[in-house]
Amino acid sequence: MKLHTVILSFLLFAVIIAVPPFLLSKSTHAAWLDPHFWMTYAFVTGLTFITIVSILMVTKINKEIYAQTFLGATMIKLLTCMFFCLFFLVKIKVNGVIFVANFFYVYFFNLAFEIYGLLRTLRNQKLK
Repeated sequence: MKLHTVILSFLLFAVIIAVPPFLLSKSTHAAWLDPHFWMTYAFVTGLTFITIVSILMVTKINKEIYAQTFLGATMIKLLTCMFFCLFFLVKIKVNGVIFVANFFYVYFFNLAFEIYGLLRTLRNQKLK
């Protein structure tokens, strides 16, 4: 996949998953969003962007280590996100249930985008 195509797809994806929380914040159910939701969103989405770009850069250098790079980058992202949650729940007083629900909303959608990119890349390699 080309880098600019992936970046445009990711930006479109980031906007799409930001719309429901934005609409929720404007509705009467705004209490379902953590006060720090947008910081969590920016952190996880930025980390996903860095992960995707680094995977594609390594793939351009050596296509044979794509799977290892994907697994390594995803593992680093998982550990970083776990430390982020730990820091938030220990240092900042938030409603734990709402924070975790908001975090998993952002994290799992970003993970789904990464897996979609993996499957798309593997499909393209099979066709060649």
